[in-house]
Amino acid sequence: MEVSVLLPAAGLGERLGRGPKAFVRVGGRTLLDWALETFSFADEVLVALPPGYRMEDRGRVRYLEGGPTRQESVARLLEEASAPMVLVHDVARPFASRDLALRVLEKARAFGAAVPVLPVPDTLVEAVGEEYGPALPRERLRLVQTPQGFFTALLREAHAYARKKGFQATDDAQLVRALGYPVALVEGEARAFKLTYPQDLALAEALVWSG
Repeated sequence: MEVSVLLPAAGLGERLGRGPKAFVRVGGRTLLDWALETFSFADEVLVALPPGYRMEDRGRVRYLEGGPTRQESVARLLEEASAPMVLVHDVARPFASRDLALRVLEKARAFGAAVPVLPVPDTLVEAVGEEYGPALPRERLRLVQTPQGFFTALLREAHAYARKKGFQATDDAQLVRALGYPVALVEGEARAFKLTYPQDLALAEALVWSG
């Protein structure tokens, strides 16, 4: 199954406070290194780097300049993708497994679009100012992860539609949904958590050294 992996890694990591996330080190390796290992099976890997950063292409791995937003970076990578399927992944999820990526890819091949999700373990409430508001039905809610898989043509159409409508989203599945296309769900994994805040780095380091 031919697949292009898109890694939008152009973010400056302001909340993490360690510079561009692609080059943050966990367990002695950069987050980009972890991601490249996960997708060693891919036919090509396209990486969007922060403006001003340059890296030499290496075989199936190509580096491009990213855009001002995650969505724009993915759009630029998508233009260069040559395979009929794409997986879009955040480098801030360094421990997403090869197994997860392949399960998402298999589901996307069958349905056109697929994303990994986890159930919400905690009680959810709506904040009313600084007060505890109504509880939300967590049974129907899911935490969305990456990698997310799509037919390349479908995701290109979704990005074109979003540009036309001026629609911005935090992930690519939302763009596909806005197009009116269903997105299948795949069981995610706890290890695919996202590094967002400084305290997440301590958890990541502990996970690396615990094996």
